[in-house]
Amino acid sequence: MDAPTTTLYRPVGQAELDLIAASGYRRFPPRLPDQPIFYPVCNEEYAVQIASRWNTTGGAVGYVTRFAVRSDLLAKYDVHVVGSKIHAEYWIPAEELEAFNDAIAGTIEVISEHRAEAYGAKKETAEQ
Repeated sequence: MDAPTTTLYRPVGQAELDLIAASGYRRFPPRLPDQPIFYPVCNEEYAVQIASRWNTTGGAVGYVTRFAVRSDLLAKYDVHVVGSKIHAEYWIPAEELEAFNDAIAGTIEVISEHRAEAYGAKKETAEQ
């Protein structure tokens, strides 16, 4: 019997998506030196917010990925709520990302794409 899994989401930009694709959509790339934590999020709505608002700055494209990870590995991490109740995410230390990647069941799927033009300058100005 397969181990139970939990579905998570990860908003990414083009460079990160290219590295995910190079892995056969099976692994997230190592964190950069100034990125000590990997942040998968718990729901699609929060991932869309990040991908559409933050990953699209400067005309960039943001993507939302969905993947399943073994629940037994995930159980050792706490969920952190960093805003309203939908802003729930896991904090995976960078040095534990390889073990996290090993616990991904199946492939990482791109479920949506977001472009900067979806948000007008008026809204971007109002949020600053």
